[in-house]
Amino acid sequence: MPDPVIVSACLFGLSTRYDGSNILNKELMRQLADRCLVPVCPEQLGGLPTPRPVSCLCGGDGADALCGCASVVNTAGKDVTEQFVRGARATLRVATALGVKQAYLKARSPSCGKGKVYIGDALCDGNGVTTALILQEGIEVVCVD
Repeated sequence: MPDPVIVSACLFGLSTRYDGSNILNKELMRQLADRCLVPVCPEQLGGLPTPRPVSCLCGGDGADALCGCASVVNTAGKDVTEQFVRGARATLRVATALGVKQAYLKARSPSCGKGKVYIGDALCDGNGVTTALILQEGIEVVCVD
């Protein structure tokens, strides 16, 4: 059996995005056709509904949110940091249980982004909450638009 890989559920074609849509990435699905794909949505795993208000990082990136130095706030003004951290930890538990070594995650997401994420209204260097956590555990993250 091929090694399992985590894929952002929205890229997999599941309607898990904040607005209830998906962004099926057919090219990615073709590239990974011989792999065991494990779709995850950290926001849903953390207890947030779909659809849900847009959220962004405030005061730092995902690593900062994990250590309590930044937060994740939605457009309704609600702090959803706890749900984002809970979803990141749940994603890590899935990855660990399945022996996942690689994840393909949605670019710029406050959960899944790698290298560039929105902090407030600006696209900044940094990682999303889930990406920051699983990178700490040695899981390779590939950023996908």
